[in-house]
Amino acid sequence: MPCIESYVRVDLRTVSFSVPPQEILTRDSVTVSVDAVVYYRIMNATVRLGIKTLAEILSDRDSIALTMQTLLDEATDSWGIKVERVEIKDVRLPLQLQRAMAAEAEATREARAKVIAAEGEQRASNSLKEAATMLADSPAALQLRFLQTLNSVAAEKNSTIIVIFKIKNFKFFKFLIF
Repeated sequence: MPCIESYVRVDLRTVSFSVPPQEILTRDSVTVSVDAVVYYRIMNATVRLGIKTLAEILSDRDSIALTMQTLLDEATDSWGIKVERVEIKDVRLPLQLQRAMAAEAEATREARAKVIAAEGEQRASNSLKEAATMLADSPAALQLRFLQTLNSVAAEKNSTIIVIFKIKNFKFFKFLIF
């Protein structure tokens, strides 16, 4: 339906619920076994359906069960019935919704990983920029870095190194120039 995000189909027919046989003692001390059936139907589906989100249902089971117990206990007080406990055993999601939620979680993880990788690349880029600025400001540091690079390349086996020097940069070699 175009105006509704999602809907839940609710059966408005009368439904029966069998209560297991209960042995009780009457006022005149006779033990009897009572077998009962509860018939109920939903009169107004919009009163209680849809007041909780999926996250609330999954995380607040205890508070939902307590609310249900209170409402049921108030409704059955006049019958002499005390609702002692209500438990929500399981919340099952349709398979299609499980797949959609898993895909959404995977997309969220991938997006977060991309953000973390981008932040790391940005920090590395900033560090390289700072190093380049420091080397540009100091020609001696640049020359030292060049010599360190030559040393590490020379340490490798089977390396042939061809280095082209401008003689004017090496003033201490002047005595070799004719």
